[in-house]
Amino acid sequence: MAARRLIPLLDRVLIDKVQAVSKTAGGVLLPESVTQKVNEGIVVAVGPGRRNKDGDLLPTSVKEGDKVLLPEYGGSQIKLGDKELYLYRDEELLGVLKD
Repeated sequence: MAARRLIPLLDRVLIDKVQAVSKTAGGVLLPESVTQKVNEGIVVAVGPGRRNKDGDLLPTSVKEGDKVLLPEYGGSQIKLGDKELYLYRDEELLGVLKD
């Protein structure tokens, strides 16, 4: 997997956005105009964290495999192979979704 080769720097987090549901439970295909914009994703990789004024390492607040809530705008789109991933700063993430 190409995403495993990318290690984010500082407090950046690599996210794989969850795909919007395009089919109902009954099998009906939904047009793009009806599907909602997805604002959640799975953490693929995290950086070591950022340093404070004293030089101490402040680790990121999420770990690989966490499901997170994303802001509507922001992040940098990265294409690795055939996959589109997004790079966010740890402070931009809105929260962690628990199952």
